Amino acid sequence: MKCPLLSTFDHRSKSRFVVQRHQATHLHFDFRLEMEGVLKSWAVPKGPALEVGVKRLAVEVEDHALAWIDFAGTIPQSKDGEGIIEIWDKGKYQLVNKSTTRIEIILTGEKLSGSYVLFHYKGKNWLLIKRKPKGEVS
Repeated sequence: MKCPLLSTFDHRSKSRFVVQRHQATHLHFDFRLEMEGVLKSWAVPKGPALEVGVKRLAVEVEDHALAWIDFAGTIPQSKDGEGIIEIWDKGKYQLVNKSTTRIEIILTGEKLSGSYVLFHYKGKNWLLIKRKPKGEVS
């Protein structure tokens, strides 16, 4: 089965990303990538890792409108996803490679910078991992 997140991307262009800290019923971070006119989105309970090799669960959620890329504020209790949202990081990303089980990107943000990979492993569950720069020896 083909993953719905993986369709045609322009490998040369840089698109926007945002990470929003979302204080809802449980604190989590929303990791969003601008793709095909929407924000492809994952809920990351512990937030994206800043250290190389750290694996973080990223649960795929519904696409969001591009207007969410700049949103910070309070979502009323009457709405799904209620709570306080603040922008934790934002910037540009470049798609490096993709397959049905993996999306490799380079992030250029204020907090997140460098190579990251999303591995799809089961249902809506992905892993978000910061990687070593190519050519770096451990």
